[in-house]
This record gives sequence, C-alpha cells and structure tokens, in this order.
Amino acid sequence: MFDLVRKSMLAGVGLALKAWDEVEDLAKEVAEQSKMTEKEGRKFIDELQDRYEDAQKKLEERVEKSVKDLLKKADVVTQDDLKGLKKEIRDLKKLISSQGDDSAS
Repeated sequence: MFDLVRKSMLAGVGLALKAWDEVEDLAKEVAEQSKMTEKEGRKFIDELQDRYEDAQKKLEERVEKSVKDLLKKADVVTQDDLKGLKKEIRDLKKLISSQGDDSAS
C-alpha cells in the first residue's frame, strides 16, 4: 500500500517537473546564445544537471516524508510495522517455549 501511494505521488510530482532532456536542451540553447566556449557550455550544463538532481532528490525526500505522514495519520500498517510485530511474536514464542521447558523439569 505504502509503495503504491509513494509511487503514485512521485509520478505526479515527476509530471510537474520538466524532463531533464528539456532542461538540457534549454541549457544548450542558452550556452549557444551567450557565446560560451564548448568547455564553458559543458561546465554550465554539468552545474545545471547537479542542481537539477539535487532539487529532484530533495523533492523526492519531501514526498516520501509526506506519504509516511499521511499513512501514519490514516493509521495504515507499514511493512516495517509488520516486521516489528513478527519479531515480537517470535520473541514471545521463544519466551513461552523456554518457560514451558522450565516447568516440565
């Protein structure tokens, strides 16, 4: 459930952002019009790509946090919650089993 909601939100956010190809095309056009050398143009595009990737990462982190908060408020059980419960059950079974062995003696 969490993964589906997360992917849906990320897809929506992704649609709101311009694709890197479009950003790169715009950067190349700016580099050409401003008469940058090839080296300057490449550096400009590399810096732009770094900023673009940073912005995407931050946005993804915000979306993931929002999804987690939403699921928590909706009281939806997550995979981590289930793993924790399974561990507690195993621990309790071991405890009960060891107490049963002690009383048989």
